[in-house]
Amino acid sequence: MIAYVLGRLLAAIPVLSAVAVFVFLLLSLVPGDPAVVIAGDLATPEQVEAIRRSLALDRPLAERFVTWLGRMLTGDFGSSLFSGIAVSELIVQRIEPTLVLALLTIVIAVAVAVPLGLVSAYRPTGVVARLTMAAAVLGFSLPVFVAAFGLVYVFALGLGWFPVQSYVPLSDGLAGTLHSLTLPAVALSFLYIALIARVTRAAVLEVLREDYVRTAHAKGLAARRILTRHVLRNAAVPVITIIGIGFAALLGGVVVTETVFSIPGLGRLTADSILRRDYPVVQALILLFSTVYVVVNLAVDIAYVLVDPRIRY
Repeated sequence: MIAYVLGRLLAAIPVLSAVAVFVFLLLSLVPGDPAVVIAGDLATPEQVEAIRRSLALDRPLAERFVTWLGRMLTGDFGSSLFSGIAVSELIVQRIEPTLVLALLTIVIAVAVAVPLGLVSAYRPTGVVARLTMAAAVLGFSLPVFVAAFGLVYVFALGLGWFPVQSYVPLSDGLAGTLHSLTLPAVALSFLYIALIARVTRAAVLEVLREDYVRTAHAKGLAARRILTRHVLRNAAVPVITIIGIGFAALLGGVVVTETVFSIPGLGRLTADSILRRDYPVVQALILLFSTVYVVVNLAVDIAYVLVDPRIRY
């Protein structure tokens, strides 16, 4: 087990190294002088030169990379060109809404999708199975912003049950936070409900064909016990994988939702930083999201070993 984890950690080093090189070269990929592009057309030569010095663009490329990498490894991402605040401080300020939104979305998706996938696999020709597959197609086809505006129109503007645009921090109470994030979490969950339900159904259908399941039925075990004790555990590997990947994708893919609902999270910070050409913030966020993907994939691989009884290391 330890050797397997160490092997996965070593395999992640080339991935993170490639991401680090790409993030560093992000400034160099900008056409023309990056300092001029960032400063804008109305900037004075002094302002352009100040930006060039702050980004170390006046130094050789190799020296810049070594300096930048050393700062990244110590958690020093520089300062925002727009606000002057340390990038790490900006990320800390914005990470709570995104993290809570992602967790709430995954909880809703799993709570709805896994039972639907399980039932639709056990009764593949029943009404629940047909409705689940139809809803899955709708979930894949419905853009997040369409679902978001629809939910706002019905439940916020129409019924007044939820706020249109707001975020209540955890320091003001968990109930208020969940209430303010319910609509965006539901809007985000449609896609993941469809995805997890289809994966669960396919995995359960495959396990239901195994000999030990027929043997359990022949012994007279209750269908509920067979599904929960035998089928679901052996079908959990692909389900856990898609849940983990979905959570990692949510952390970096909530730009549209956070913009629609005015949630001050990492997604909104990413959109604002790109529009403002705040490259230190963009670089740090790309590096953060990539690291989260690697860490989540590692956690999924470890869960794969722990859950699947057929694997022993």
